Amino acid sequence: MQKIVVDPITRIEGHLRVEIIVDDANVVTDAYAGSTLWRGIETIVKGRDPRDVGFMTQRICGVCTYSHYRAGIEAAENALGIVPPKNAKLTRTLMNAALYMHDHCVHFYQLHGLDFVDVVSALSADPAKAEAEALKWCDKPLACGIGELKAVQEKLKTFVDKGELGIFANAYWGHKTYRFSPEQNLVALSHYLECLKVQRTAAQLMAIFGAKQPHPQSLTVGGVTCVMDILDPARIGEYKTKFLEISDFIHRAYLADIKMAAAVYKNEPSVMNDVGVDNFMCADEFYLGDDYLFKGGIVTNMLSNPVLGAIDESKITEEATRSWYKNDKALHPYDGEQEPNYTGLKDEKTLNAKGELEDSKVFDMNGKYSWIKAPRYDNLPVQVGPLATIVVNYLAKNPIVTKEVDALLAELNIELKDLLSTLGRTAARMIEAKIISEHALKALDNLVENLKVDQSTCAPYKIDNSKEYKGRFIGNAPRGMLSHWIRIKDGIVQNYQAVVPSTWNASPKDANGKMGTYEACLIGLKIEDLTKPLEIIRKIHSYDPCIACAVHVLDKKGNKLGEYKVGV
Repeated sequence: MQKIVVDPITRIEGHLRVEIIVDDANVVTDAYAGSTLWRGIETIVKGRDPRDVGFMTQRICGVCTYSHYRAGIEAAENALGIVPPKNAKLTRTLMNAALYMHDHCVHFYQLHGLDFVDVVSALSADPAKAEAEALKWCDKPLACGIGELKAVQEKLKTFVDKGELGIFANAYWGHKTYRFSPEQNLVALSHYLECLKVQRTAAQLMAIFGAKQPHPQSLTVGGVTCVMDILDPARIGEYKTKFLEISDFIHRAYLADIKMAAAVYKNEPSVMNDVGVDNFMCADEFYLGDDYLFKGGIVTNMLSNPVLGAIDESKITEEATRSWYKNDKALHPYDGEQEPNYTGLKDEKTLNAKGELEDSKVFDMNGKYSWIKAPRYDNLPVQVGPLATIVVNYLAKNPIVTKEVDALLAELNIELKDLLSTLGRTAARMIEAKIISEHALKALDNLVENLKVDQSTCAPYKIDNSKEYKGRFIGNAPRGMLSHWIRIKDGIVQNYQAVVPSTWNASPKDANGKMGTYEACLIGLKIEDLTKPLEIIRKIHSYDPCIACAVHVLDKKGNKLGEYKVGV
């Protein structure tokens, strides 16, 4: 038996540490996933005007800033009984579409794709054969002409010849679990570089109605403030043009590469048969003017006896038995607490990258080991994310989702159960992006039509300081179901809790020893090389972790500038 520590998990937002126990055959027998930084936003917003909360909560994350911004605004609206005008709701959908398409494309290429793509292998590819490979998966592949592929090879060769791989450094190139041919690696690498350009367009798309990205500024309690933009035909046209540019990338690169990866990797053990937690939950999302594009619900026991039902908010709790907080009880988010109780790490010997045992600081596997709490639904761990959205909507017979899933299963000759895996989480993210790219413009059309008869963008309201209010936002972010819960007393925030997607997925063990899905999906995994645990990283990346909880302060030389203690 040996312990392996992967810290930090790179190519994610925030700080995540994973520790595993393997047996003599290198098979994972136990796993611990924990965040080592404290967010603390819930404490910061206490005592504040509830109308200011969204501007603070968006600082929870540097990627899904819009999700937390909107959640903070809409939690306050729900508490105060405010219903935003239709124009405001549609505008929020358009901003959300910009975020999702941006986030999902970046996740596969810049964050997760290199778990499938062996970059250095692309140097030995035949560009003509690579062009032919690209045409297998798309009749008009993006950036895959012979000349374009040669240019990509030359750019990569420049890095290699200098002895520095730059953005492609510090990876496990040549690992035995890579399955792409050199030509397939070259195709995916070309799209990786194209995605860097698409990121710019996607950020501009958000800024059309949001003023800037990250941290847009146009939402307010009651509606939106981007009145001049939604009334300007030029801005409407600019949104549609940039939207279609990103949609083109999704169809001619992202979709094709996921199909290629699924066909090649569907027999690779490290991406299959790892559903993790088989309870799935998502919320209504993407209001199009008459209904939601994705419908909410919860599916329990997906592997054995799937049951689909509506979400009962009263059954949502968070506990801190294994988390660095004082109150261990399972509390509903309205009553949540986060007084810190950091118990530290333990001294132990672990295996390093050279295969040698060395002194290390490790999680206390019998005590608390994460700043992430353990959310539960009716005492059950739950998986959230694009896969959850696809599973719930497929079982609910959402015709749009059913059509896309059935088409992918037929083309790849796989079954629905094969999507309950790392491969499935990666494919579901693409399916979600494709559906959004093909349907979200309905919100733009409905906005234009509604503005002809109604130009209201903000609902009037009053706050009675003699009353107590409570409310919540429940929706989806790119990484899964997100909820913010607020109590208001004397006109200010009395209590606030954010239960984010990665809290559900990266949950530590609870009082009953039940794992969150990060930990559960690693059990039974065989690792090829303990000093190069690509398989662990590949699985964890499939959830698109967003562990952003706090901010480091250090100088460029890495010297410690200060040390602080909280709760004393």
